[in-house]
Formats: sequence, C-alpha cells, structure tokens
Amino acid sequence: MSLFKRHPPPPDIDENDTIDPQLRLRTVHTAASTIAESIRSEIRAQKRRTQKRFLFSRKNAKKPKISEPGPSTSQVAEAPSAPQSRIPGARRNIYVNQPLSAMETDHHGEPLARYARNKVRTSRYTLLTFLPKNLFEQFHRIANIYFLALVIFQLFSVFGAASPQTAALPLLFILVVTAVKDAVEDYRRARLDEEVNTSAITRLGQWRNVNLALDPRPWYQRLLRINAPGKITRGVQKLREKEAGEGKQVILSKGGEDRVSMSTTDMNDSITALGGSHPPTAAGGRQLEDIEGSIGSVDLHTYPPGLSENELGGWGQHSMSLSNYVQSSPSRSYLGVVDWSRRTNGTARWERTLWKKLEVGDIVLLREDEQVPADIVVLSTSDASGLCYLETKNLDGETNLKVRKAIQATASLSSEEDIEKSSFVLDSEPPHQNLYVYNGVLRYTDATTGEPRKEGVTINELLLRGCTVRNTAWIIGLVVFTGPDTKIYLNGGQTPSKQSKIAKETNFNVIMNFLFLVIICSVSATINGVMDGLTATSTYIYEQGVEPTSSNALNALVTFVSCLIAFQNIVPISLFISIEIVKTIQAYFIAQDLDMYYKPFNTACVPKNWGISDDLGQIEYIFSDKTGTLTQNVMEFQKCSVHGVIYGEGVTEAQRGAATREGQADAVAPEELAEKLAALKDTMVTKLTKLFKNRYMQVNKLTLVSPKLAEDLADRSTEQYSHIVAFFRALAVCHSVLADKPEPQERPYHLEYKAESPDEAALVAAARDVGFPFVGKQKDTIDIEVLGQPERFTHMKTLEFSSARKRMSVIVRASDGRLILYCKGADSVIYERLAEDVDPALKEKTTKDMDFFANGGLRTLCIGYRVLEEDEFLRWVRTYEDAQSAIDNRDEAIENAAAEVEHSLQILGATALEDKLQEGVPEAIEMLHRAGIKLWILTGDKLQTAIEIGFSCNLLKQDMEVMILSADTPEGTLAQIEAGLNKIASILGPPTSKTLERGFVIGAKVSFAVVIDGDTLRHALTPDIKPLFLNLGTQCETVVCCRVSPAQKALTVKLVKEGRKAMTLSIGDGANDVAMIQEANVGCGLLGHEGSQAAMSADYAFGQFRFLTKLLLVHGRWSYQRIADMHSNFFYKNVIWTLAMFWFMPFCYFDATYLYDYSFILFYNLIFTSLPVIVLGSFDQDINAKAALAFPQLYVRGIRGLEYTRTKFWFYMLDGLYQSAVVFFIPYLVWQLGLAVASNGRGIDSLADFGTTVAVAAIFAANTYVGMNTHYWTSITWIVIVGSSLVMMLWIVIYSFLPVNTFFSNTDGFIDEVEILFSNVTFWTTVVFSVLVALAPRFLTKFFKSTYMPLDKDIVREMWVIGDLKDRLGIRHRKESKNKHVVDLETAPMFREPHARSASELALQQSYEPTSSRSPAGSDRKSPDDNDADAIELVPQSALPNPYNNEDSVSPSPSYYSPSDIPAPSPIPPSLYKYSSGEISSQTFAGPSRSHSLSPEPPVPILTYPRPSRDWSQSPSRLQTPPHPHSLAPGRQPLVQLQPEGLHDHDAGEGRYRPEESDQEDQADSSLAWDEPRVL
Repeated sequence: MSLFKRHPPPPDIDENDTIDPQLRLRTVHTAASTIAESIRSEIRAQKRRTQKRFLFSRKNAKKPKISEPGPSTSQVAEAPSAPQSRIPGARRNIYVNQPLSAMETDHHGEPLARYARNKVRTSRYTLLTFLPKNLFEQFHRIANIYFLALVIFQLFSVFGAASPQTAALPLLFILVVTAVKDAVEDYRRARLDEEVNTSAITRLGQWRNVNLALDPRPWYQRLLRINAPGKITRGVQKLREKEAGEGKQVILSKGGEDRVSMSTTDMNDSITALGGSHPPTAAGGRQLEDIEGSIGSVDLHTYPPGLSENELGGWGQHSMSLSNYVQSSPSRSYLGVVDWSRRTNGTARWERTLWKKLEVGDIVLLREDEQVPADIVVLSTSDASGLCYLETKNLDGETNLKVRKAIQATASLSSEEDIEKSSFVLDSEPPHQNLYVYNGVLRYTDATTGEPRKEGVTINELLLRGCTVRNTAWIIGLVVFTGPDTKIYLNGGQTPSKQSKIAKETNFNVIMNFLFLVIICSVSATINGVMDGLTATSTYIYEQGVEPTSSNALNALVTFVSCLIAFQNIVPISLFISIEIVKTIQAYFIAQDLDMYYKPFNTACVPKNWGISDDLGQIEYIFSDKTGTLTQNVMEFQKCSVHGVIYGEGVTEAQRGAATREGQADAVAPEELAEKLAALKDTMVTKLTKLFKNRYMQVNKLTLVSPKLAEDLADRSTEQYSHIVAFFRALAVCHSVLADKPEPQERPYHLEYKAESPDEAALVAAARDVGFPFVGKQKDTIDIEVLGQPERFTHMKTLEFSSARKRMSVIVRASDGRLILYCKGADSVIYERLAEDVDPALKEKTTKDMDFFANGGLRTLCIGYRVLEEDEFLRWVRTYEDAQSAIDNRDEAIENAAAEVEHSLQILGATALEDKLQEGVPEAIEMLHRAGIKLWILTGDKLQTAIEIGFSCNLLKQDMEVMILSADTPEGTLAQIEAGLNKIASILGPPTSKTLERGFVIGAKVSFAVVIDGDTLRHALTPDIKPLFLNLGTQCETVVCCRVSPAQKALTVKLVKEGRKAMTLSIGDGANDVAMIQEANVGCGLLGHEGSQAAMSADYAFGQFRFLTKLLLVHGRWSYQRIADMHSNFFYKNVIWTLAMFWFMPFCYFDATYLYDYSFILFYNLIFTSLPVIVLGSFDQDINAKAALAFPQLYVRGIRGLEYTRTKFWFYMLDGLYQSAVVFFIPYLVWQLGLAVASNGRGIDSLADFGTTVAVAAIFAANTYVGMNTHYWTSITWIVIVGSSLVMMLWIVIYSFLPVNTFFSNTDGFIDEVEILFSNVTFWTTVVFSVLVALAPRFLTKFFKSTYMPLDKDIVREMWVIGDLKDRLGIRHRKESKNKHVVDLETAPMFREPHARSASELALQQSYEPTSSRSPAGSDRKSPDDNDADAIELVPQSALPNPYNNEDSVSPSPSYYSPSDIPAPSPIPPSLYKYSSGEISSQTFAGPSRSHSLSPEPPVPILTYPRPSRDWSQSPSRLQTPPHPHSLAPGRQPLVQLQPEGLHDHDAGEGRYRPEESDQEDQADSSLAWDEPRVL
C-alpha cells in the first residue's frame, strides 16, 4: 500500500464524504486507521470553518488593517471575524478607580448590579433549612404519609386503638434515623465547604472597590447589625492572628527594572528595606521573596501579617532557574493603564482575608502553589513577558502546566501604588458554563495621548477557580466571577437527593398493598354496616349500646378506619426501618473491604450515600473520565523509529491485551517482562556509560530500553549514528519545556522538566536519559548536551502547537551559523510538508512503523527538519510579524505565514509514547464488559488522544467497527448519525429495547464503537437529534466523546439515564466530573493527592478505577440480591400475619376485633420476625465473592432487573395469601372437630387460645420461609432464625405469669396460657401440621426450579458447593479431606491480586473470540488448526517477521491503514471456521453465536511453553514484542485458534440450560449445553 493512499491530500471535501452511497457510515478497525480517520475528519472540519470565515469576510470585505506597535496590537475588532452565538444574560462592567456610569447606579449613587458572594455551598441543608427540607423530602414517600395518617387516627379512642401512645414511635424512629443519616452525610460536605471558604488569600485592602455598595450586607444582617462594613470579622481576625507571628514583608520586584514594590508591617522598616540592597533577580525575570521583618510592631488587625512556615515555602523557594524563562519582548515606551499624574492617598495595602470575603472587582495577589479562589483576569505576573503557569489537576486531573498571560495594558502593574494610579473598565461577558471560552474588553485612556484604547481579553488571560499557580512567583489579578458564577461551579450543579431504583419501585408496591388494604377494609365496613342494621341477630339483643353512634353509615365508617389500623401491617412501616439498618450494615462492609484499600492514600472505599447500595448491582452504563481516572497522566517514551530502524523493547498494555485474547498470555506475563526489561536496561546503561559521561541521566526514569540503540551510538562510522544524533538533538531543541533544578546545591545535575503537555516532558526526558539533555534556556539561547559535549542554539522563533495545526516548530541558529527549523507533529500533517526528494522507501517504512506503534496503543509523533536560508528567514519574519499584528482573521493569517516556512521538510523519524494506565485498568474494563456493562468515555482531551487510550485499555479493539462522527452543523450531524444507524441495521438488524435483552455478551455479535467530538455532540444533544444519537450510542459496545465540557458530560448521562431508563454510573477524579457524577444514578469519585472535588460530590469514593469491579460485581450484586429478597420476604411475612386476622372477620361480624393478643401484634415486626429478614438483607450470599469475579456474566440479571420484578412481588403476595389461609383454617377446623381439655382441666376454647395457636403457626412459618430463601447459612443465621421463634415461645411463658392489668392488656385472657397450650398435644400437632402444609408448595417449587430450570447462579453455586470450582480457583476447602492438592494461597489466581489481575491470570476467563467476518474486498478471516500451533518462543525482535518488509506476502486478515482504502460495508458478514480436519465451513450466520462451557476456563489448546534462558543480557535484543496477528509471516500459523462451535435455538429462558446430548467430540465429557440467550 503506497504512502499516498494512506494520506491523500483531501481536495474539496464534502460535508458527508464519510458516508458511502448506500447511506452507511464508513467504519475503521485498527488503531492506526482510526487515528488517521480522526485526523482527516478534523481537517475537513477545519476547512469547512475556513470556508465559512472566508464567505463571511467576503460579505464584510474591507481593506486589511495592520495595527501600529504598542498596546493596540491586540486591539479588539468591532465585529467578530465570524458569527458567534449570543450568551444569555447581561454583560457586566467592572470598574477600577473609575466612577460608575449613570446607567449603572441608582438615585443614591449605589451600583444597581449585585453580584454573588464568593462563598460556595455543596451541602443540601443549612441549620435553618434542615428540619423543614428534610421532612419535606422524607414525606415524598407515599408510605410515610400513610403512616402519619394512621398515627393521627389512632389518637382517637373511637377507632379502638389498643395503645395509641405507642403508635407514633415507629414513624418517629424512621424519621429520626433517616434525618440523622442525612445530617451526617451533609455535615461532611458542609465541613469541606467551610475548609474551602475559609482558605486564605491576599487582597488589596484599604482601597475602594467601586463595584460594591457602601453597605453590601443582606437585609437580615443589617437588621441584626452584624458584619458591619469595614469591620474585621472573627474568621479574618483569627487568620491574621495566626499568621502575624512571622512578621514578613512582601517585595514584588520587576525583572530588569530598579523599582520594587513592598508591603511591610512597619513603614520605617519599609524605608530601610527600600534603601538596602535589592534581592537578586534573574535577567529578564521577576522574583517575589519574603524577608524577615519586625515582629514587635505588628498590628493584629492590619496587614501584612506574617506567613506560616508552610506558606513561606511557596514564596521563598521559587526557583531561580525558572525565572530565567522569558521570551524576548520589545521594550514598552507606554504606561498602559497607569497614569502617574493621578493623585492618590497611598493607603492601599495588601492584606490577608478569606476566600468567601472576595467580591467582584477586588484586586488579589496570588503566589506560587496557591489555588485560584475565583475566576480572575490576569493583570500582571512575575514573568517579564507576562506569562504564568497553572496546574489544572483539581479541575480535570491533568498535572501538566497550562500557560496564561497578562493583559498587555496592565502588565506593568507591580505595586499597590501602580494599582491606585491605574484606571480602566473591564467589559465582561455574562457567566456561562463553557470552560474554554471567554470574551471581554479592557477599556482605558492612554495617559500620554489621552486617546481611548481597548484590548481584548480571552480565555488565555483568565484563571479559573480551583487551578493552582505553579512556577510563577506572583500574579496580580482582577476578580471577575465569584462563587456560584464561576465556571466550575456552573458546571457542577446542585447536590441531588438520590433514591435507589428498588426504593422507587417500593412506592408502587406500597400503592398496590394500600389499594388491597382499602378493598378489604371497605368490604369489612360494608358488611359490618349492613349487619348492624339487622334486628334478628344475637348482636342486636346482647350487645346493645356498644356501637359508637346510632347511624349505621357512621358506624361503617368507624369500622373502616378501625380495619385500617388493625390491618396496617399490610403496608409495613417496619420495612423502612429494616432497610435503613440493612443499608448501614452494607455500607460498613463496603468500607471495611481490604481488597478496595489503596495503600498510597491510606484509604479504603468510602460510602457517602448509604441508600443506593442496591443500585450498584444494576448498572448498565458506566460513564468515565479519562485523564486521572483511566490513566495516570504519565507518559513513557517506549519506542522510536530513526531512519527506518525501530528502537525500544517495551510491551504496552494494548499488546498485552491483544496477546491475551489470542491465547498468548504467558508470553507477556508481567513478572517475566519486568525481569527481562530490567536486564536489557542494565545492558543498555552499561554500554552508554562506557561511551560518554551523562551527568544528567536518571536511570530510574529511563523508559526507552534498547541495547541496539546503544550499539548504534557506539559505532560512529555508520550513517545511522548521525541519524540518531540528529533525531535526539531535534527532541532536545524542539519543545516549550521548562528545566528546573529543585536542589541546585545538593544535586546540581538533577533536572526536572515542567511542560504544558506530559508528551513534551516525556520526549525531552527520554532525550536526556539517552545522552541529549536539555540543560536550560537563557533568554534567547537553548543549552543542550550531545553525548557529553555542550551545544548552544540561539532561539529565533517558536510556532506553537494547537489542535488545529497539529504540529509545533522551532527555528534556531546553530553554533555554525545555520538556521534550522525543527518540526514535530501528527504524521499526516508532517508528511504533507515533506520535501519531494525524500526517499520514498524511508517514508513508507516510517509510516508503517508508526502504524505498528499506533496499533500497539502508542501515541506517535513524526519529527522533521529543514535548513533555512538567511534571506528567506528575514522575509518570513516580516510576514509573520505582520500576521501577528493583524486585527481581522489573525489566526488564519498566522497559519498562512507558518505554512510559508513549514515545508520541504526532511524526515528524521518518529516517536511512540505510552500514556500509562492505572494499575489493572484493561483487566477491569474487560471484566466489566464481560458482565454486560457498556462503558462510555467522556473526556475533554483531543480526539486522537482518546482513541489511543481507548485502544490501550482494550476499550476499543481491533475487531470492532469504529465509527467517527465529526460535523459542524446539525444537518451534517443528523446525516452521519442516520448513516451509522443504517450501518448497524445492515449487520445486526433493527434495534430492540426489551428489558430482557439488556446487557450484552462479548463476542455474541459484531461489536460497534462510536467516537464523537464535542462540537458534534453539541448538535447531537439537541431535541431533534438526540433520540437518534441515543439509539446509535446504545447499540454500540463503546462510545468515546472527546472535547466535551462538564455540562455536556452531565447531559450525555441524563440522555441515557432518562432515554433508556437505564441505571448509570459516573466515575471521575476532577472538578469537571462533578456534574456527571451528580447526574448519574451512582456517582464514584477517585481520591487523589490533590483535587478532591469529585470525591466530595460522589456517592462512593475510592483510590483506583480497578476497584470498581469488586464494588459492582461483588458488593453491588450482593446488595441488589439481598435488598430484593428482603423486600419480597418482608411483604410476604406481613401478608401472612395480617390476612389471618382478616379470615377471622366473618366470625366477629366484621367489627375489627383483634384475633391476636395485642402484645403479639406489637412484637411481631419488632422482635419475633424482624431479625431474620435483616440478617437475610445484611449477610446473605448466593455465591462467593471469588466465584462472582470468576463469572462476571452473572451480573447481567441485575442489569435486566430480574431479581426484583412485579411478578416476583405478586407471587410472594399470593404465597402469603395461601399460607395465611392455611395457618388460620387448619386450627379453625381442628377447633371445629372438638375442643381438647388442658391438663389443668380448662378447655382450649377462648379467643386467646385460638389466636395464640394461629399466631405461633404464622410466626414459625414466616421465619422458616425466610430461612428457606436464605442461600448462605452462617452461625448468625442459625441463631437469629431459630432464636426468633424461641423468643416468641419464651414470651408466651413470661406473658402467662404477668398480672392482669399490664401495658398490653387489662383482661385475664392470657393467664396460665402456657399451661393450657403447651401441655396439649393438639396445639403442637396443629402448629406443626399448619407450618408443613403452608411451606410445602414453596419447597416443591424451589426443588423443581433448581433441579430442572436452574439459573446460572444456581449452577455456579452447585459447582462451588459440591463441584471442583474451589480447586480451579485455587481456594482451599474447609474440610481438609476435600483438598485434592496443596494450594499456595499467595499464588492462587484469585488471591494474588484480586482486582489488578495479571495478564496470565486471564487464562481462567473465557477467551475472547472476535467475530470472524469477510471484508467487502474479499479477504476472509480464517482460524488455523490447533494441531499446527507452534510452541511459544521468545526470539530477538530483529528476528521477528516485519509485517511491512515482505511486499509479496498477503495477510490473512489485512488491516486498513488508510481510511480512504476502506471498502464499502457489507451486509451480514459470514463466519468461516476451520475445523481440526482442515475443512472450512461455508455456512453464513446472521448473528454468530457460541456455546459456552460451564467452566471459567476457556477451551485453549494444550501448548508447550519452553522457558528461555535467564541470561538475557548476552544478546543485544532478546525481548519479543508480541506480534500483531496481521504481522505473521506467510505460512506461519497463529498460536491459538477459534474452535468450531455449534448453533442453538434462541428461545431458551433467561440464563437457563437444558440437558442435551453433545455432538462434538470435545464436549463428550460435558452433559450440559447452553441455549441462547444466555449469560454464561
């Protein structure tokens, strides 16, 4: 395949040229082709935007303007260069030392605009709102309203309540427990809020902020006369007292100038310091220091107080080397906003205050390592060029530095006096959510000419709240947005009140039970009213005067309410009490799980919301951030290609995952690879040390391991030597990295690199460790070393990297006088700018090397250079400076100017970086996918980065059909989404949204993935298009959204959650993830060294992404199973108890007479039957945790909601109805046959005797029923279930001997009851027989289902209990006799590393078998015979067959490296299999399906793995990178093949199996086969 086919120059690109004539979206497979397609899509988008700008500028054609040098060089054009959407809201004008305009003040001269305070609150309650708001939320539950009504009814004696004084206790208990739990959770949030709001900041004090009213207090503070203006509050006073003891002074020194600015504790000390020697400052840089001052003269209520020890470190330890990094800038002859003729009183002083005290219009001073307290516009910095550096880890988890710059007109400010003499107005846009856009205008009057001027303010001059200042001594800024108006807060949203799915479903069950209750109460009341009207009854004669009223209708109404009270347990209030207890216990177990303990942070999983643990077992979609969540944001230089030669022996996570799926897991075992790499590294370092002395080398950080590189550097006679030197010299020169020496005295040769991007830092660090260290910059020079010899380059120009340019260039003058342009960027961009005389073979070889790197999950860059002529450079400089000064279309002019010099490049080579994933991420994602969970990545990173990470962590796979959506208009977005739907429908058929088909089985059908950028997503989320986008995304196994804002993340989560009624989980680590964490059903936040906003707002906080597998597949699944069973059993036990009373109603004229003694009614749900269901909900396990992780497919029942369905609810209700009739009518029939006589001569004929017999039978049946539904019997289970029934019997004994008048009764009906009942065999026989008859149907049903219709979990449970599953998982049996062989627990697969399982460990799991499909070009994917598989051998990399060297070889499964070469999609792909006999099947399957073994181990052929010699250091290259399946030489078979598999019907039940005969020889020993759809 030629290079020009891979990267064709796109001419006129149509909006929908990615769509084939059949209206199906083109798809790509490999990582290289996916990245190439994404670059092409971005180029198309850029061209479309350029054409739009061109058309817009044609309509407004004017003569091009070139501004004069000076402050107006960045002057804002009157009209934008392109139409912009208007941001809703009123613009705000922020005045500094200027009076407000008449339109912005009231008749008192006070400003009309009122801005929010800087105090933020993520907690839901305050002291004043807690009680009403919490009660309001609790009474959202229908059950609580019902219980409250019953409490009110029981207060009236007419309704016959036995003990009205105790009626309110259960409801009060529920309300109090829930309120305390909510208060504890919210108190933690409030405490964190207070820590943030009371953080210290330096503000300009004793200075009038004209944007505030003279008395800005709210009305209640004015009424109470608190916090008077100008008064030092208690918090500020404590802060200043704390810091006053140090007695420091602040000096803001300007680099290259003699004038300094000081704030001191004493004016005399100020004069002395000013007259003394100035602190040393670097040339062209600025330095901020703390100098010891007078302590005794400190006024505690005026600034400046001293600084604490830890804060002093941020001031005084500013690196001298970092201050040298300033670019050359023209001297400024103007003063900008400063007017030295302005008269001021000179009282302004820097003072310490709290974050929450900041207001819009305040001037603040930020120091190194301080966090930004609000959205602030940069006025001036310690850097002579006005630059400052920020770390945004708190926002997005990224540790790389972001560059911001000061406004040019205010860059000269460096003291309080300067600020007092300045005067300007900032015209700012309204607050909005977009983190990447800001537009403002600074208006001022030139002090020298008196002319009005203005300067544009963009996002490059804005610091966002939560960022951290790095490598900058100080920053003076203007507060623009505070508190709720800050961008990060607007993206966060309010803290929601979440309710679990089962809790919501419980409302339906409560309503159904309530309707049933109303029916039976209405029937009882109606019959009672009718019978009251009859006169020919015994009641009419013997019970006169007992009716409450003389009206039959009113009596019926009283009976109705009395029945409500008597039958109230049908809607069990005790259920909600038990649920609170159970979920508290579950939260405790999650918090105590040592498998989720992360030692570096010394923390385990922290449940913050105890009420949604059951939702963890029903998650269908996971929405994850990328940076800091999946990755460590640490780059490693793994490989490179220099003049067509590959260097680097490392193996990436993507290669390990691919090898595992191909059955070569042992070839890439992490432990062996680490050993081999260490040996190779030692060999390389030894050879380099012999060649030259590299003082700056850091061996522990060397990641480019290649002894061959050291050998080629040693041989200086070869041409390759000069290529390597030129390549690494380019890496050491072409960058924007800062070099820092943290300990210049102790370790003078220890360099640390700070960069805007971790990619750049990794490139420069790799060059340093190989022998080409970047030493530092001194103004306009760049110092490096080349193999121990110093070299100095003169820096001429830097053409910065941008997402549109996709490249960066540096022009330098070498020591020999030559002008050299070094350029690095995306391969497609560099190749378009190569010289015509570049060797085609070299271009093609480098291209294929980069494809090989990309398919291995590495991020590639291409390096080139050219030598410039002197006159060419001088002409170009003038063109470039004119472009920089342009007012209209400046970006386009700068790009055109850059294109004039970035051409005719010579290729040097390519780099390959690995974005290090967090430990265990690929394995965790694979396990979550096997559980049927779909994962979406929502990231703010660029498209190519997200794609590379997707392939690295096995989220995107080579056998997936990847669709890239990129459009600028809603119409284009709609067309691409429809084309994607057509593509999927042509292969998979029409979509389905059936609940029973939720979740997916890996490999069961062709996998699709969607990659979409932020602009396209914005259109896709519009009301007209989002249903189609939802339909497309939910049919894909993976969706990757790039360049999305926090608000878009939340909208995407909301779209899936509400559109599919699916359970969603969001996980992130930064403040930009808070919105989606709060929007999802379950929010998870990763704890970190910094940036705890996500963890603060999350429902669960833990240390690593991999812990999600244990949280969901074990704890989540258990919690869901437990809560579901607990709900069903609770409704059952209340139905059996209450309906037995209803069966008694016909025998008492339906007058609501209690069948049971009141003590039994009171203790039934409190003591007699409460603990068994609580233990069931707290401790039950249907399968062991190790088995749950070994069979993640069992989780799919939770996704489909099969454990808690309305059908199950009604079955349990009917079972309770049947058993209530049994426990009532069997004793009734026994009493009808003839009453027995007790041993004391008394007959068993009282209501107490009969009611107690029914009660005992009902309680025995209820407790035994719960025991039958318990899967995991422990000592606690035995004690509780047996003990609850024994306690009931003990109560009968105790109650029988209590006096007559007690709290429970004032009659003598229960006297000697124990002697009457317990001494009679009729009682015991009746109870036992009633319980057996009641439970028999349930027992028979369970036996039949577990024997003939078992679920997957039943089979796994049987394998665990009586099978060999424990042996295969490396777990010892409790009984020593069952242990077949000695197992080392430390090396057992499930014990060695429970959640970060090694690659070799995945052999225990079912093998991933990619769908075999035939491409439209006609190349078939075939599986070779197992019998031909060779033993795995480790051979030198040089001996590997290079997939690109043999031009005549035909790959059995070619990968498309060029998106342009991708053929049109085919309809349903055929599946071809090669059998052991050599025969190839020709049958085409519409949806390939596979039968699965019940074993967790896949049917992998028996292979021999000869162990290589341990002496790896003897050969120059001895670590093999696992070859890509496409890279096998002709005739060589892959090591692992797909086995032929039979087809099955699609009509089997959910996860059930049917015994049947197997036709295949390899299944001869198995008596069980699976029918689809299935889970395992």
